[in-house]
Amino acid sequence: MSTGVTTISDAQFEQEVLQAEQPVLVYFWASWCGPCKLMSPAVNSAASTYNERLKIVKMEVDPNPLAVKEYKVEGVPALRLIQGGQLVASSEGAITKDKLLNFLETHLN
Repeated sequence: MSTGVTTISDAQFEQEVLQAEQPVLVYFWASWCGPCKLMSPAVNSAASTYNERLKIVKMEVDPNPLAVKEYKVEGVPALRLIQGGQLVASSEGAITKDKLLNFLETHLN
């Protein structure tokens, strides 16, 4: 399993997310987004905590319009939990590390 957060693009989305064997948390962010900078450490921590059960990828919204449109990302930071190619849960806006871990615990089996 992965041991960190992988940066992907629209071109890699199907292989890295939709065809993944384990659940995937997609973290949508932007370089100009202040709350994204605050949330990145929590996402990195979750990658360490859940590395056996979850893959975490991040996508910058501006150069990746296809996934942004497909998963209706209206603001950043945004999270989409995808399992078996299906959207399981989503979150918009910055959340604390505790809320992120609770979000994942709620939806991971």
